[in-house]
Amino acid sequence: MSVTEQARRAREAAGALAVATRTAKDGALHAMADALVARTPEILTANEADLAAGREAGLSAAILDRLKLDGPRVAGIAEALRQMAALPDPVGEVVRGSTLPNGLELRQVRVPFGVVGIIYEARPNVTVDAAGICLKSGNAALLRGSSSAAHSNAALVAVLRDAVAGAGLPADAVQLLDATSRDSVKELMRARGLVDVLIPRGGASLIRTVVEESTVPVIETGVGNCHVYVDAAADLAKAVAITLNSKTQRLSTCNTAESLLVHADVADAFLPAVLAAFAEAGVTVHGTPEVAAHSAAVVAATDEDHRTEYLSADISVAVVDSLDAAIDHINRYGTGHTEAIVTDSQSAAREFVARVDAAAVMVNASTRFTDGGEFGFGAEIGISTQKLHARGPMGLPELTSTKYVVTGDGHLRG
Repeated sequence: MSVTEQARRAREAAGALAVATRTAKDGALHAMADALVARTPEILTANEADLAAGREAGLSAAILDRLKLDGPRVAGIAEALRQMAALPDPVGEVVRGSTLPNGLELRQVRVPFGVVGIIYEARPNVTVDAAGICLKSGNAALLRGSSSAAHSNAALVAVLRDAVAGAGLPADAVQLLDATSRDSVKELMRARGLVDVLIPRGGASLIRTVVEESTVPVIETGVGNCHVYVDAAADLAKAVAITLNSKTQRLSTCNTAESLLVHADVADAFLPAVLAAFAEAGVTVHGTPEVAAHSAAVVAATDEDHRTEYLSADISVAVVDSLDAAIDHINRYGTGHTEAIVTDSQSAAREFVARVDAAAVMVNASTRFTDGGEFGFGAEIGISTQKLHARGPMGLPELTSTKYVVTGDGHLRG
């Protein structure tokens, strides 16, 4: 089936979803969760086929970790759907309303986009998260995963479609596009009029291609070259713990810290401790000469190192002379995702928050908290690094647009 035909079917399904009650949508989410748990063995069999092919193809450990499913991960994905069902339905929410001087009643209400296309790489959990969040927000989902997860995604979508249909909603609310051909991506990006919005999730190359070549409106999710800045007024024990968690809690996510900046006033006290912690955790440090002076294990950092989203056990480290220098470094090399400051100075924290250009700014907290689930939004569709419509973790409200409803009583404009 062509992408155009799938998009037409999605458009029909979106019409049914737009008027579906919360009870119907939540019932479908629970049915999807139950089906995932009940059919876990077939999902894991499909996933193992992808993992075996990935290992043979030489995929990195980080990519294989993103690709891997097991019983607890499937159970966690299912639980996220149940939690999503418990969240308020954004559709129909009144954003603002008033009675105009002429007596007209004005309401701005949330409505679904309609058909949402998601292009993503090697993360089968995104298949379920995206399908669920689109359904809850009244949208039909066109899912285009990567060929490396083709077996897993096919199994997951088969389970989800059966569950959605069994709950009385259109199975075509969730559709998987062909992952074996680049033509499906091109066709999806050109389906303006049938597809309302595209959301790319993946590496810089994928996101850049979709943003630059799509005729369908795009919500840009960005890569995460996230920084931790240890200020002169930082609690150094707290700074070591936050830095280590930001980097090592999980290596392959976009909210993992890839760069560390240390104020020169505390460098001699802080660097030996954090470098020892990195060494124990198996993290390779790419550092400036001031950093290398504290350990022979430090690899000389290049300009490219400061720009890199490693997604591996690597981090760039630099010493800066001031808060201004730290902010300048972040705004030069950062990707607008998540930036963190560790400081006991309220004035330093306020200035950092005001001047750093990022979707999320952490004060004395790990970068790993930039996440829809951690923010209490439920499963997210992605983390937007753009500035229009949505920025940061995109939960249910971010998967809606609005329309104005104006109610009168025979009103005529003079």
